[in-house]
Amino acid sequence: MEKNGNIVRYTATELNEMRERGESQTDWARIRAMTEEELEANIASDPDWKDVPRDWYKDAVLMNPIEKKLMSIRIDQDVIDWFKQQGPGYQTKMNAVLRAYVTAAQKGTEPGAA
Repeated sequence: MEKNGNIVRYTATELNEMRERGESQTDWARIRAMTEEELEANIASDPDWKDVPRDWYKDAVLMNPIEKKLMSIRIDQDVIDWFKQQGPGYQTKMNAVLRAYVTAAQKGTEPGAA
């Protein structure tokens, strides 16, 4: 178990062991007993799903992991600061922006394309 503030992280093994000891807080019997209509109503009332379109998965794109390469690069401080302010994973977000630019450039739709 790893604790960071209010966030607690468990490995899959730790979670399985907790379930085996009966420490799961999920009432699976109640969930299995629900009708399809009850499940749909619960999903519809969940604020985390409020703005998620019903067919969200139709635009999903399979992304194959690409090997990352460690490198040194000079980036303007204000750009780094902005990405850091977006929260954890800022380097991954920077990579995603570069990936989107490369994809657009390959299609000829990048900013500044003729």
